[in-house]
Amino acid sequence: MSDKSQCPRLAAARCLAGVSADGLSLSRQLPIFERDLPPEQRPLYRELCYGTLREYWRLEAALRPMFSKPLKSRDCDVKMLVYVGTYQLLNTRIPEHAAINSCVEACRKLKKKWATGLVNAILRRVQRERDSLFEHLPPAARNGFPDWLYKAIMEAWPEDAANIFSASNQHPPFCLRVNRRHGSRDAYIERLSEQGINAQACDFAPQGLRLDQACPVNQLPGFSEGDISVQDEAAQLCCELLDLQANQRVLDACAAPGGKTCAILEAEPALSELVAVEVDAARMDRIEDNLERLGLNAALHCADVGDVSSWWDGQLFDRILLDAPCSATGVIRRNPDIRLHRRAEDIPSLAQLQGQLLDALWPTLQPGGLLLYATCSILPAENEAVVSGFLDRQVDARTLPIDAGYGIDRAGARQLFPLAGGHDGFFYCLLQKA
Repeated sequence: MSDKSQCPRLAAARCLAGVSADGLSLSRQLPIFERDLPPEQRPLYRELCYGTLREYWRLEAALRPMFSKPLKSRDCDVKMLVYVGTYQLLNTRIPEHAAINSCVEACRKLKKKWATGLVNAILRRVQRERDSLFEHLPPAARNGFPDWLYKAIMEAWPEDAANIFSASNQHPPFCLRVNRRHGSRDAYIERLSEQGINAQACDFAPQGLRLDQACPVNQLPGFSEGDISVQDEAAQLCCELLDLQANQRVLDACAAPGGKTCAILEAEPALSELVAVEVDAARMDRIEDNLERLGLNAALHCADVGDVSSWWDGQLFDRILLDAPCSATGVIRRNPDIRLHRRAEDIPSLAQLQGQLLDALWPTLQPGGLLLYATCSILPAENEAVVSGFLDRQVDARTLPIDAGYGIDRAGARQLFPLAGGHDGFFYCLLQKA
């Protein structure tokens, strides 16, 4: 094991350098630098990676002026060490001297001794100015968002924006879905309590519960036996909206990682068939793993769901779930690298793709059947605007109003915002074919 691999701060800085400078995804970077860390250091490593990215735009605006001159791109790891150190100082219980010294020492392990003085000086300045560090930042940076996304949210949701920003900057809750084939939610909460794990029932998802404190899934009773799955409350709501019945044929489009596929199969054991389509072969493996763990079966197709002729057998579906590719702005607290990677110009192209998928799948739906359009976005351009355009193009489509206690009404659809301690941001629209 190398010196580099034994330091969680250094591992976090190297991981985040790839995310920041090279545009790599956090989900792919995390395991690369985690696997050489001792198990007891991995929680701190993950906390530093996720936390620093949630704070990235605040840190960027506050710390950039403290560098005497811009660092070269190859020294992005040094910059990330400063950001990681600042996150430790402001957001963890790590003693201040340890937070600073550990980052200075990490510079030596990087073989960049020249940077030790720079890192030490900036972190000690942060230590002195911590109470006023973010006071004079522009609004977008102060709220931890890139300027374009801050403006888009303020324009779309002026009355809800402050709560959206606050919830998006917090740790997401650890949410489970209880397998209704194996038992009730109340019974599973009791099982958890017997093992000293506190959990609360979710507010809206009938099979959902939230743990008071996250823990590894292998510590949860019955996980390997398929008694529960990890899934946010907002994502669980699709089962009730689809109005599943025995002998229906169901399509789960864009199905990875398979959480909704499995939830549908758990909700209605007597479906005639569930077809799941996913274009990414690696993500298809995750669907297969989830199905195997839960003892469920589905017809899987690794294909572009928009290229209907490549996977469809011509038999119509009674229900379709289209969880469309989107900006993921409603789950930014779970995927904080979105703050760095997403751009304003991505939104029109995503909206165009979403409309194309709706148009492509509509002919595969039975007359009288339901298509549930879903995204984990909070931007109207990907949600109600896409649905409105689709309804203009498809004369045999209509919206069925969703009467629910969650989210806000948007012409019959429901827009959910991320809630502190609650569900993620999501959009649902239920469409029926005449």
